[in-house]
Amino acid sequence: MSHPLLAVLLDAAAGLFPPADGRAVFLPPLADGRAAVVSLTGRVYVASTRTLPGLDAFGSALRPSTLSALAGPSGEVDTLDVTLAAHGLGGGTLPVRSDLDDHPRVRLAQTLRGEVRVHGDERGLVTIARGLAGRTELSVELTGTGERGVGRGLIRDGLRLVAAGEPVFAAVAPGNARSLRACLAAGFTPIGSEVLIG
Repeated sequence: MSHPLLAVLLDAAAGLFPPADGRAVFLPPLADGRAAVVSLTGRVYVASTRTLPGLDAFGSALRPSTLSALAGPSGEVDTLDVTLAAHGLGGGTLPVRSDLDDHPRVRLAQTLRGEVRVHGDERGLVTIARGLAGRTELSVELTGTGERGVGRGLIRDGLRLVAAGEPVFAAVAPGNARSLRACLAAGFTPIGSEVLIG
């Protein structure tokens, strides 16, 4: 069975957002036992075994003290990312790269996600995987400094690896402006933010 957060994310990717009522909605933890805080405009979803009183969708759920409380004494709070959504384009021809299993980006993807597929060429690599709440996630890393537009082109080629119309998500740190701009130029749209808690 899919996690209830998946339906929320898929709706948001389709432009259907929950009411901006300020509510914090508590959900079960993710299938791998981790927690997550996913914030949309005026509504926040907390997937966790812990329920904290007094949270709202206007910032309190993302305070460091809140995230630390959700993590508990032995948990670890990951970085805050912008949640981006796009749709697969289909017809991809980017080669499979089984030789990149030891690449740090691939190892990270294998730690956080399931069903990781790695593709790439001289520009860099793309991972397509099953991520947060079971959604399809795309991640990209350039192998060189690259010319203007290279990252955008690689992201679009990554979207072609996903069936046409299928929702695809990416999580990008707000400070990583170059990656954020490339994702936006390639067709991704910001829908919220997320923090994973291990």
